Amino acid sequence: MSVNSPAGQIRYSSQNSLRQHASTANSDMLTPDGLVPTWAAEATRAMTGSTSLAENYAFCGVYHIFDVHKDIVTSVQFAHDDLTKLASSSLDGSLAVHIVLPEPETCFVLKHPKGVTGFCWSYSNDLIMSCSEDGYARLFNSSNGVCVRAIHGVQQGAAVLTGIFHPVNNNMIITGSSKGNVEVTNCSTGIKPRGSTAKVNAPVLSLCFDNDGHVLWSGDERGFITSLFYSVENNRLTKGKRFSVAGSNPVTCISMRQWISREAREPSLLVNCSSNALYLFRIVGPTKSAILLRRTFPISHNSPSLKIRSCFCPIMSFRQGACVVTGSEDGSVYFFNAERANKACINKLQGHSAPVIDVSFNYDESMLASCDSQGQVIVWKKEP
Repeated sequence: MSVNSPAGQIRYSSQNSLRQHASTANSDMLTPDGLVPTWAAEATRAMTGSTSLAENYAFCGVYHIFDVHKDIVTSVQFAHDDLTKLASSSLDGSLAVHIVLPEPETCFVLKHPKGVTGFCWSYSNDLIMSCSEDGYARLFNSSNGVCVRAIHGVQQGAAVLTGIFHPVNNNMIITGSSKGNVEVTNCSTGIKPRGSTAKVNAPVLSLCFDNDGHVLWSGDERGFITSLFYSVENNRLTKGKRFSVAGSNPVTCISMRQWISREAREPSLLVNCSSNALYLFRIVGPTKSAILLRRTFPISHNSPSLKIRSCFCPIMSFRQGACVVTGSEDGSVYFFNAERANKACINKLQGHSAPVIDVSFNYDESMLASCDSQGQVIVWKKEP
């Protein structure tokens, strides 16, 4: 089986098609300030089903509960551009692949010697990479659960805490370790290219790329975000700038979005750290490797041991406002309008009896998955 994924350049087909259509067939229709014309706004409203953020992110309740994990569920993710597949990982050493449609079921559960700290889908969904406290990143065939390769870190005894696929070349994975190493590995050979390891000052808890795969953002246990430059030609990493988010509070999640609304067209970072707030940054500078704080949203997240995570809502909106969603220690899932400074919370889902660790939308936003510290994964269904 080949581990190369030529489809890895695709992130969200709905957004890409609209943006490509706007930039090619109708480039002469763009207004001087860069706003997208009315026809595109109408197309997106038809896709999302409402012109109101609050109405559009109303959910009719719990669709299904998966209860296969016995410890903290560290991550939950829908597959890319796929309405049916969902996966979840846990500190009990399990990685589960589920089907949510037409009938919910757990396809298989993969066991690791130690806790699974996180995972990610390749962009073509043929592989799942898991990160484990045993010091290995493992590549699994997502169809049958067969382990394709186990990759050890460069430093013995270092747990693998986070990992992602390169957005353009899915044959390369990037992992972060408990020893502060950010490492690039070739999936096909298991080899780490020369110059492909960078060192930060603390355990690496979160990673994300920009859309082109040139700038890598790393969040660590001491509260710093570090930008690193990735060379697509030789897979080398070069350290850029370092930024403190909120004192020494761990940065537990970073996600990047190129364009989230007509009011926020600049690239943005969404960041969780254990300071009772969710942070939204603008990405600035000639190399797009510096950040400036745009605003914060209040959530309950004070425990450094809980790696609370968040995400941007996947559909690119031409309406006023843009939505982000996050877990919280109070057991709720919060939706915030990213463009509203005051009273930004537009919805809250309550169904968990423990802190909500991670959240994930499927690509058309018809379902949302959330997971908690007691082992439950809840799938929510949007109102028709």
